[in-house]
Amino acid sequence: MLCAWRLGGLGSRAAALWPGRAGLRGLGAGSRAREVSTSWSPVGAAFNVKPQGRRLDLFGERRGLFGVPELSAPEGFRIAQENALRKADLLVERVCSMPPGPQTVFIFDELSDSLCRVADLADFVKIAHPERAFREAAEEACRSIGTMVEKLNTNVELYQSLQKLLADKNLVDSLDPETRRVAELFMFDFEISGIHLDKEKRKRAVDLNVKILDLSNTFLMGTNFPNKIEKHLLPEHIHRNFAVTGNHVIIDGLHAEAPDDLVREAAYKIFLYPNAGQLKCLEELLSNRDLLAKLVGYSTYSHRALQGTIAKNPETVMEFLEKLSDKLSERTVKDFEMIRGMKMKLNPQNSELMPWDPPYYSGVIRAERYNIEPSLYCPFFSLGACMEGLNILFTKLLGITLYAEQPAKGEVWCEDVRKLAVVHESEGLLGYIYCDFFQRADKPHQDCHFTIRGGRLKEDGNYQLPVVVLMLNLPHSSRNSPTLLTPGMMENLFHEMGHAMHSMLGRTRYQHVTGTRCPTDFAEVPSILMEYFANDYRVVTQFARHYQTGQSLPKNMVSRLCESKKVCAAADMQLQVFYATLDQIYHGKHPLRTSTTDILRETQEKFYGLPYVPNTAWQLRFSHLVGYGAKYYSYLMSRAVASMVWKECFQQDPFNRAAGERYRREMLAHGGGKEPMLMVQGMLQKCPSIDDFVSALVSDLDLDFETFLMDSE
Repeated sequence: MLCAWRLGGLGSRAAALWPGRAGLRGLGAGSRAREVSTSWSPVGAAFNVKPQGRRLDLFGERRGLFGVPELSAPEGFRIAQENALRKADLLVERVCSMPPGPQTVFIFDELSDSLCRVADLADFVKIAHPERAFREAAEEACRSIGTMVEKLNTNVELYQSLQKLLADKNLVDSLDPETRRVAELFMFDFEISGIHLDKEKRKRAVDLNVKILDLSNTFLMGTNFPNKIEKHLLPEHIHRNFAVTGNHVIIDGLHAEAPDDLVREAAYKIFLYPNAGQLKCLEELLSNRDLLAKLVGYSTYSHRALQGTIAKNPETVMEFLEKLSDKLSERTVKDFEMIRGMKMKLNPQNSELMPWDPPYYSGVIRAERYNIEPSLYCPFFSLGACMEGLNILFTKLLGITLYAEQPAKGEVWCEDVRKLAVVHESEGLLGYIYCDFFQRADKPHQDCHFTIRGGRLKEDGNYQLPVVVLMLNLPHSSRNSPTLLTPGMMENLFHEMGHAMHSMLGRTRYQHVTGTRCPTDFAEVPSILMEYFANDYRVVTQFARHYQTGQSLPKNMVSRLCESKKVCAAADMQLQVFYATLDQIYHGKHPLRTSTTDILRETQEKFYGLPYVPNTAWQLRFSHLVGYGAKYYSYLMSRAVASMVWKECFQQDPFNRAAGERYRREMLAHGGGKEPMLMVQGMLQKCPSIDDFVSALVSDLDLDFETFLMDSE
């Protein structure tokens, strides 16, 4: 997952000088990569042993977080933000007083970078640092930079300096494609904030942005808020499955994997019971988004949100979703029949298939058919072995090696954070990845990629190296074994490392479009592509070895694991189509023709097939409506592109160096500095149609004949 944090949580208020694409930015530093003398490669060893502890130099200098000298103590955030604000004032003065030209875009990017250096680092620290003082200082820095960004977003003189450049046809024609695109992206970000409007409308746009931000934060909090019910209303034998306080049972989620049908049913009906305040909040959020979109010149919020994406507009998204739904329908019906059969077998008294059933019963079918108990696989997937596997893959495919590097004192926020230098065989150091992989109290639970510092070409001709953090929630090693990953954890690791490589290899001139800062429906392509590598026996056999015996993971176990993922996969994909369609309708034409709950019921029955449950409102728990408003389809679109790239370029040979170099050249290197569809065309050497995307997704559901034969022997 890409983390889409924004400046101080300011959302679109920060959009103009804040790349509104995914990621965080900040500062970083690093030193020479060094090798570790063990039987593993440097990276494999580093992750299968406990950290050696920071050097016991009590009198040595602390480097500060990410190597930023000021951040050796929480107070350093104030110094860093003051320096950034001073530099921003000078850059604004400079760009407003000079004639328009390519340098205008460079200074805009430098202005954005100088503020992001502090704000992004602070935005990461405020959620990830174990020490309260650091978190609070980071929060204050976010607020301070956020105030400056709001001021810049309403600075008409600053806007006009960019407008003069883009209004001069001769100047625009003289710009190289990347510079022109970045100038247009800055202008787009300015104008969606309403700066081009008259004074009264501009104030209204600012007010709407503020209101949308507040509603978004309120709605997000409400999506996770537990519901409670009086104990006597639930059968006593299921109380133990939930938290109980006094006379109430607390329901904090769907309990989708619970084997007891009644537990899942109770959790579904109670957790999804409508909350009037949350319902009002969602309605206001959707309505205000629509008002803002219309104010800045779009017919719907969806039209505004989809500008610059692969899909380009909501009509294309709906065509994609409807065609995919049609192609899936027969397979989905068969999946539901299979799930219903398993429910009938295990619970003949109550065999009607309900929305709370598929996750549990499809898991039962997978386990029964393929024997994929995670404990059989974990010993082969030690964290060190998996990191070694990534290292082997990147070396063969891209000529890149990952080296573990000892962080300086104070450079990391927790002693089990590892630092990796990413080194190319001929280009040298490309950037740094900080690996915050292990569980700890109060750490966010999602697996995320954060861009701490974006790559860019500096004024002195040197390249500012990218710095990222990968955050996972893996178990710690024990006295008897290293950290062992389930197959799902291994796949997540590969996924997040796909984002990191996008950041490392995005060699853009401007940080505004570096790495993962690209349209949402393209940003997930590199990470989803890595899942195909993680599920290929030729790749897995390179690293999956039993941590005690050294035995390789047998081929039939890898094949069974891959095929098990296709069980009920059509129904799973159909569910995603339903969610994506709901998201499009909510962000389409307003006022909505009926209530959000009625729309949910109609859309569920048409695009999913299982009945709507009365007195439930799943949409009030749909947290992605905030970060992915009108763009939830992006995961399906990205998966379709990744599937096509895999089949065309890597399926025959996952270690094909020529294909790897082409992948870097055509897709990874550009970040968001090139139209996404042009990157896809460059890689596939054709312009894919909606039908091509749909076919790619559906063909992934087909069972592998070789595995079928192997299992029938």
